[in-house]
Amino acid sequence: MMLRNTQLATWLVRGLSIAALGLTLTAPSTYAADPVSLTLYNGQHKEVGDNLAAAFEAKTGIHVNVRKGSSNQLASQIVEEGDRSPADVIYTEESPPLNNLGEQGFLAKIDASTLDVLPKEYVGANGTWMGVTARTRVVAFNPKLIKEEELPKSVLDFADPEWQGKVGFVPTSGAFQEQAVAIIKLHGREAAEEWLTGLRAFGKTYTNNMVALKAVENGEVASVLVNNYYWFALEKEKGKLDSKLHYFTDGDAGGLITVSSAAALKSSKHPKEAQQLLAFMASEEGQRVITNTSAEYPMRKGMVSDRGLKPFEELQPPKVTPTDLGNAEEALELERDVGLL
Repeated sequence: MMLRNTQLATWLVRGLSIAALGLTLTAPSTYAADPVSLTLYNGQHKEVGDNLAAAFEAKTGIHVNVRKGSSNQLASQIVEEGDRSPADVIYTEESPPLNNLGEQGFLAKIDASTLDVLPKEYVGANGTWMGVTARTRVVAFNPKLIKEEELPKSVLDFADPEWQGKVGFVPTSGAFQEQAVAIIKLHGREAAEEWLTGLRAFGKTYTNNMVALKAVENGEVASVLVNNYYWFALEKEKGKLDSKLHYFTDGDAGGLITVSSAAALKSSKHPKEAQQLLAFMASEEGQRVITNTSAEYPMRKGMVSDRGLKPFEELQPPKVTPTDLGNAEEALELERDVGLL
């Protein structure tokens, strides 16, 4: 009888051991946490966002789902989604949408170690967004239609009747709207309204900056107001161009510097990894990925562009920072008032 009980106990122990072993073998696949995956709302150019996401994943193993849209559209979507937003990081073509989100409390503070490598004047005042790369406003002109010395000394002069049909612009461009805000800051609301009214009366409107630039290149218009990097993108596509770039100096609003910007969402389910992505964007490696894709100026201190841009230190922009530009609502109101939107 005792033998049977001993055998039974042995079988029970063996059975429990096998069961325990089975649980041990299956536990990792059954209970392992899913790998972290971030969602990036990308208002920058598609190729820039895609290349950035691929480089970040290659370095960290963290996958980034990229959702493309316009900067303002994505910012509005975040407001509508609230805490339910799937976005971890938002990357915009200009700073006003992030200024707006920051004011409404949607953005998390960026790690100080990330902000320390960037110039303070290109970081949000409350530390919730950062400038990633910079570009400058310029005039692209066709020397076959106009000589550079015939261009005005100030961007404000393009509102004069003598520029009838000779200047193009993109009223829906975020950078154009930032330029209008800069004029408000430098010269007052009335001067900005006169400038917009003159452009509407005498200038040619285009749907986007590349369309405007190609109009200059093809001799359809003598000059257009654009960001500098579009010219370098077209040069990369076509080779030598007929058009050239003119840079405004002496602090004129025509030489305004604007920044593409990024921020992490307070509602992110992966705040640590979201901060990692921002840090990568500010790192030398991340900056190279971005500036090799789009001919913009790196914002990281000590870095310079290798795309043949006019040296950043030689630019003479107005003393208007991205923080000064706010959410650009003043410019939007003026554009609506004068019939440009």
